[in-house]
Amino acid sequence: MSEKCQVDAAADLGRIREAVCIHTKKICDSCIDKDCIEDLRVFLTQESQEVLEQATSVKARGAELLHVSLDVEPMQFNTGHYTVDITYYYRIIVDAVLCGTRPCTICGLAVFSKRVILCGGEGSAKSFSSRMVVDGLDQQQLMRCSTPEAVVEVIDPMILSTRAVDVCNCNCSCNDNTCLDLPQFICCCFDGDLVLSGENRRLYVTIGQFSIIRMERDTQLRIPSYNYCIPTKDCSATGSSTDESPCDMFSRIQFPVSSFFPPCGEGECGSLTSVAGTSANSNSCGCNSCNNCSTTTTTTNTTTTTGCRTCR
Repeated sequence: MSEKCQVDAAADLGRIREAVCIHTKKICDSCIDKDCIEDLRVFLTQESQEVLEQATSVKARGAELLHVSLDVEPMQFNTGHYTVDITYYYRIIVDAVLCGTRPCTICGLAVFSKRVILCGGEGSAKSFSSRMVVDGLDQQQLMRCSTPEAVVEVIDPMILSTRAVDVCNCNCSCNDNTCLDLPQFICCCFDGDLVLSGENRRLYVTIGQFSIIRMERDTQLRIPSYNYCIPTKDCSATGSSTDESPCDMFSRIQFPVSSFFPPCGEGECGSLTSVAGTSANSNSCGCNSCNNCSTTTTTTNTTTTTGCRTCR
């Protein structure tokens, strides 16, 4: 919410109609995370693995976050705190060069897991709703009705480096994930089967990732109510008609005044000179109004304003 909206809402207390109770999520704890994951193994598809076996070099193209799985468990000796086990699934895309010829695009899966500890508060009440589908719940989920919910917000990572290594020369690290139990829907994101073992060469990447992890718990809040939120936007005006000409569409676009006359800040309006025929009170620097101006000197066919200290 912008600062202007916050000020308007706070200043308009006279329009409050009633106090209402709402059910929402309260953020109990949160943290920002900046991970640099070195030498993360990439499990290529069968076709991509065959290309990598003959490649002379590899070059990064991009990484896409496919899914994040979360598991929340209470800490045994720290009441109110929970461990959050997070697993990230990435689609890695690189270019493989074969004998100096045109690069060939290959892709695969990379998996990264980590654990954080956040405060989620205590709760013993179990909540049930008519929207629940009993057949869709497992026993573990039924036992966790009082557990807070973990949420991760993350953007697609950036690939910092790539390298192809012969299996006989690679030093297997903790990021190899040799024994993977992949969800079926993750495997379906690729065109072919993933090669998990038996390869002669492996692809490793180093990626950088930014994320926000937070712990939420259901709560009830009492807030002021101004009025019903009735939409004012007309849906019929948002769609584009096939019979509409480009000029008609262009005529509805507002003129970009700010692109031609950028607003000037404080101290940018020093000595202002207007052309002949312009009023001495007009503002030639592009601002709507100019206050605290000092002396106005009028000469032949020219009006000069000096000492403008503040533009608003």
